[in-house]
Amino acid sequence: MRLIISNIRRYFYEIDKRILVLVSLFTGLLVFANYHYGIDDSISQSNSFPIAFISRYSIFLAAFAIPYLLYAFFKNENYARNPRFITLLLIAPAIFSLKTSLSISANIAANDNQNNYWNHVIYWPLHLLIISIILFIIWKSFDKDQSFYGIKSKGINWKPYLIMLLIMVPLIAAASTQPDFLAMYPKIKTITENSGAGITWWHKLLFELSYGSDFISIELFFRGFLILAFIRWAGKDAILPMACFYCTIHFGKPLAECISSYFGGIILGVVVYHTRSILGGLIVHLGIAWMMEIGGYISPLSP
Repeated sequence: MRLIISNIRRYFYEIDKRILVLVSLFTGLLVFANYHYGIDDSISQSNSFPIAFISRYSIFLAAFAIPYLLYAFFKNENYARNPRFITLLLIAPAIFSLKTSLSISANIAANDNQNNYWNHVIYWPLHLLIISIILFIIWKSFDKDQSFYGIKSKGINWKPYLIMLLIMVPLIAAASTQPDFLAMYPKIKTITENSGAGITWWHKLLFELSYGSDFISIELFFRGFLILAFIRWAGKDAILPMACFYCTIHFGKPLAECISSYFGGIILGVVVYHTRSILGGLIVHLGIAWMMEIGGYISPLSP
């Protein structure tokens, strides 16, 4: 744990404070615009794949590219003119825009409520498969001299990650008393009528396992791909653009969760930069996600 804290402190000590302030302000501006004007809600209500894809790509590209432009301006970094770097910079937002814009609406059950449930259960593992295939192709083309974007466990000390989860327990317990939290968690009640009435325990278990697979996609993409593919050119500079991009995928979440994702993204980015593994961060991310689900289920204020 001390090593992780030391690495985080060193990162904030060494980073160009002008860029940190400007990227943080830019991220805050994106957050304000989204929650004030309901941008994500408007995109989510669109039934057109091209419109949703282009809208999300525009937001993701801005969040990812502008921090790099600030690095290029203030530090005159040569990597900003590298054709391979530019190619991946443009491809990365497209990959996640594809994930967030693709939907499943198959009629595979007896009624709309059950269809919605099963479409969601299929949705997350399918997107994990799609993202994994795309990133595997990129890895084979650009980065096969390293492990597949952080999928390695050798040399990992698991204790600090377990401590992080313990620290989060009282915070999540406090959050589970808030109306905006209970409006979002557990996730299953947001996709089934009557707060999931008629859903058995095995339906909930299957749903939670499927939901958990989404966090594998997120860690592989954000901490694996956006850090470990880009450090070849950018080094530690890859962390801040990833964190800004990561914050924008939380625009449909409660405001506090969205804001905290920016700082959480920086911390997990620092950890992956030093360990070259996403597995510790994945344990933390999955653990927090499932604790939030549990908080929603057992909260005495839950309807």
